[in-house]
Amino acid sequence: MKKLVLATAVAAAFAGSIAHAEDPKPDHELSFNAAVVSDYRYRGISQTRREPALQGGADYTHNPSGFYVGTWLSTIKWAKDLGGDGNIEWDIYAGKRGEIMPSVSYDVGVLTYIYPSNKLDRVPGYTNADTTELYGQLGYGPAYVKYSHAVTTIFGNPGSKNSGYLDIGANVEVGEGLTLNLHAGHQKVKGLYSNVASYTDYKVGLTKDFGFVTGSVAYIMTNANSSFYYGPAPELKYLGKDNLVFSISKTF
Repeated sequence: MKKLVLATAVAAAFAGSIAHAEDPKPDHELSFNAAVVSDYRYRGISQTRREPALQGGADYTHNPSGFYVGTWLSTIKWAKDLGGDGNIEWDIYAGKRGEIMPSVSYDVGVLTYIYPSNKLDRVPGYTNADTTELYGQLGYGPAYVKYSHAVTTIFGNPGSKNSGYLDIGANVEVGEGLTLNLHAGHQKVKGLYSNVASYTDYKVGLTKDFGFVTGSVAYIMTNANSSFYYGPAPELKYLGKDNLVFSISKTF
């Protein structure tokens, strides 16, 4: 999963690479990433009960063709909170990116979210949490629009196949190594919980490349239904609460 907080660090690294576009890229690139976040927010919703998470992944890119494949993992809490099991999210993705014309980019691919041993299909009112989406993105300069379409049920919600997420945003360089991150998204959930599970989220953030690490801060807002998106008793934390999220990441 290309996640909300870690994505800001990736965007900053991409923005920095534009300044060195004259440097030839190798045909094959392999990179690794690691991060600590104050709250793992995915599409505005906390996956860790508004508590910290550890994250990391690896990516391979074939630059001449634009094809790429990668994997990413994060600690989570929501599967157990719903009565299932497992504390890991494991994402596997592949796709192709490139330019349609100068300043106009595209990115298409498939992403599978795996929640090992989540057992949510044994919990009344839920189904297996594993999810697969197809996605397509168009970019113009620092701005982009992306749509993700579920070809399975999503994140344990019964009957939610063909749900979709629309993501519009921009990552604007505002200083040396400093990027302004803007985002608005809408998650449409089909099926049994459609009326209470669909919502809109927003983000305003800054990402700073310090050279040895990348730091980011983002204010995340949602209008998610507080009776549906909440943590377990006794805390009953609202998982879509407006909040500041901090991260420190490293790509190597």
